[in-house]
Amino acid sequence: MSEVVMPRLSDSMEEGTILRWLKSDGDPVRRGEPLVEIETDKANMTYDADQDGEVEIIAQEGQTLAIGQPIARIRAPGEGSADPSGSGRGGITSGPAPSAVAQEPVTAPTPVRSDGRGTPEAKRIKASPIARRIAAERGVDLRALTGTGPGGRIVRADVEAAGASSAPAQEEEARAPAAPAAPAQVPGAGEVERAKGEVSSQELTRSQQVIARRMAESRATIPDFVLHAEIDMEECQSLREQLKQLGADQPPPSFNDMLVKASALALREFPRVNGSYRDGRFELHSRVNVGVAVATEDGLTVPVVLDADRKSLGEIARASRALAERVRTGVITPPELSGGTFTVSNLGMFGIKRFSAVINPPQAAILAVGAIEPRPAVRDGAIEARRLMEVTLACDHRILYGAEAARFLARTRELLEQPLALTL
Repeated sequence: MSEVVMPRLSDSMEEGTILRWLKSDGDPVRRGEPLVEIETDKANMTYDADQDGEVEIIAQEGQTLAIGQPIARIRAPGEGSADPSGSGRGGITSGPAPSAVAQEPVTAPTPVRSDGRGTPEAKRIKASPIARRIAAERGVDLRALTGTGPGGRIVRADVEAAGASSAPAQEEEARAPAAPAAPAQVPGAGEVERAKGEVSSQELTRSQQVIARRMAESRATIPDFVLHAEIDMEECQSLREQLKQLGADQPPPSFNDMLVKASALALREFPRVNGSYRDGRFELHSRVNVGVAVATEDGLTVPVVLDADRKSLGEIARASRALAERVRTGVITPPELSGGTFTVSNLGMFGIKRFSAVINPPQAAILAVGAIEPRPAVRDGAIEARRLMEVTLACDHRILYGAEAARFLARTRELLEQPLALTL
């Protein structure tokens, strides 16, 4: 019998949620056949069976488990079912795994234990992590709730609506007198609350949870500094017009494509900017993989252009368009979102002149790009209108220092102001 554990489907994934089983309990499955759909921190992905056999499902749809936790077993043909009272658990080789599984809402194959009937029942409860945390804080019994989320999953709103209804009666009585007294103590509090109108709470998606956690981690742990630069994009505009005429059958590279290429070439010359800070040491990467931030309806997704320094400008343009389209249509896969060593975030299309982006740990830096606008500039002693763009480089001071970051930014500017080098 082979145990199927929650796989690591991206470099930043720490846990995954079972979205849908593609096989039922007891169904036969063949190696390479789609087995389960898993929601990761970056995308939804189908995981295939790694051997032939019969499926024995452990984790139920809607359940969230950490990497390495068992989600199913695959029995070889003719092999008996695992004994849920002991032998099946004994098959888990990791020491802490059994207790971790018991704490998660896993459905046991055959709930035959008579000494803890509450435990199997609790395991069948489908609830989001935040709903479980709030329920634990407020003493709400999840077993008494009816979930309103997908597939009957208990969500935050369900727990908040329940309040402390499952608490002992004396606690209810102790709290009851305090409720009507509150408005008298805070005059106008009710009016203030009503001024907001009806308030609806929305639970964060898996992607939003990860963004929130990683951005908070970045702000809390990275001593960052920023550098600003103004770049003359007139030559890039001329180059783009020439490429448009040469390739009439396909869109020319965008300014963002040129930024990705220029950054990648500069990163090759300044490897620490392409590095990472992790666990008290520097990591220098042999590949230059540039992430391109793409806005989505519920957040931000950063697909990665692999080996951007080795790709031609045309290849970068085609790769970026394909990745952005896959993000917008929701078919992007975790491998296409993994391995980034540097990130470019562009808000210029929204008319934003300049902004600072938050570093995506453990990367060393991120380049924030503003709008290209005609502005007065001095050239050869005369004032003339030029297409100028402002960029901001945010850097992790633990791995980068001002002078090196400034040289990298100056090299990027040089490549964009003399863009023929981008076509070589």
